Amino acid sequence: MVQHTRRELLFKTAYTVGGLTLAAEMPGGGIFATPAMAANFIDPLAPKEPHFPAKVKSVIWLHMDGAPSTLDLFDYKPDLIKFAGQEVPASFLKGIKTSTQGGVGKLFASNRTWKQYGESGAWFSDLLPNLAQHADKLTFIKSSVTIGATHDISILKLNTGDTSPGRPSLGAWITYALGSANPDLPAYVVLYNGNKEPTGGSINWSSGFLPAVYQGTAFRPGKSPILNLDRPELVALAQQRDSLDLIRQLNTLKSEAYPDDSELVARARSYELAYRMEASAPEAVDLSKESEATKELYGLNDEATRSYGTNLLRARRLVERNVRFVQVISGPAGDGDVRNWDAHRELEKNHAAHTKKVDKPIAGLLTDLKNRGLLDQTLVVWTSEFGRTSYGQSGDGRDHNPWGYTQWLAGGGLKAGLAHGQTDEIGLQTVDKPVDTYDLHATVLQLLGLDHLKTIYLRAGRAERPTVVYGSVVKDLLA
Repeated sequence: MVQHTRRELLFKTAYTVGGLTLAAEMPGGGIFATPAMAANFIDPLAPKEPHFPAKVKSVIWLHMDGAPSTLDLFDYKPDLIKFAGQEVPASFLKGIKTSTQGGVGKLFASNRTWKQYGESGAWFSDLLPNLAQHADKLTFIKSSVTIGATHDISILKLNTGDTSPGRPSLGAWITYALGSANPDLPAYVVLYNGNKEPTGGSINWSSGFLPAVYQGTAFRPGKSPILNLDRPELVALAQQRDSLDLIRQLNTLKSEAYPDDSELVARARSYELAYRMEASAPEAVDLSKESEATKELYGLNDEATRSYGTNLLRARRLVERNVRFVQVISGPAGDGDVRNWDAHRELEKNHAAHTKKVDKPIAGLLTDLKNRGLLDQTLVVWTSEFGRTSYGQSGDGRDHNPWGYTQWLAGGGLKAGLAHGQTDEIGLQTVDKPVDTYDLHATVLQLLGLDHLKTIYLRAGRAERPTVVYGSVVKDLLA
């Protein structure tokens, strides 16, 4: 009987942890990789080469939790203002099959002042005076569409590409395909405000059916964002190292008996990562050494912008340290009705609070990335689970709208100042160049040097990819 070492067995079965990868199509190699690459497969987070030269190295994914009304931020519609208070003409409702929560109300226009900015002439409302100054850095998708009209379903689709739990998040796919560029920090970090997880919770940064090592690591608000990271006072460094070595030996023995247990592999690696992060993670999120000018740029000196600004400054520090994917979820802007952007009523109050919270920090992030030479290698994505209707609800709010809304991107590899697609005259449905979540994901992957059709993981005989069986790169957005 031929005996094989565990390393040889892992290499010969290639990606045994969680399934077999279609080798020739994966960045970095596969079952036909060279023997010199075998060691890379022992560490699932070892850096891997992309399919083709990448335009960006990192992504900062800004999720506006609760779904803002982009009709009141970016999508100027004179006809909506003109015909406010009237019934929605039947022609604008044609093709809408998903019923909204409150039925179809009358056309509603909030009390906003609109103005064009930059050489691109992009429209902004007076709710975003700081971001408007960056008009020519932004690439707008004004024809976004999705499916589902409830938050949990559409947030799940935004992050994982499916409306049911179980698929990997986009950040997990990116970590799987490219590995980590900094062994002392998680490759995929999630930042959020508030005292509890945002809508949908951790399933939105899950690794799904991918090995558990690729899931996102949530950094909580406060000075110690990672729970239980600090070494106990009465435990010496040598004692801790001895304990970790013993745990590793025990895990090695267990993993030989259960080679397909990805949770065990992830847990073992997390101990080692936590050990290294004791020094690296606190430093990465420590803002004390940032200049007062930088803190002011992000709004850290203002109570209204401090929490969100802190997260965005931490996001900049993380991508500066080569973290691949930073997912920032906007949190509460106060108490009660301004918990998130979900403005079914009192839209003016809700959006005034939230835009005050995020406008200056996001503008500060773009300025800071640009000044540090990081914007060309970073992709910033401003997105939400869906938009809001052009008809009103409860008199002064808006319902959910998956049929037409605005998102934007900024950073390397994009046509800055572009507005892609459009909605109809009242901003209810996309009428030109629709962009689904799958298309957005494919485009983000493309900018990272990954072909979404070739980023593959074999599960139960099925070749899975990030965009399921859909999606096309939105080439019009690319420089």
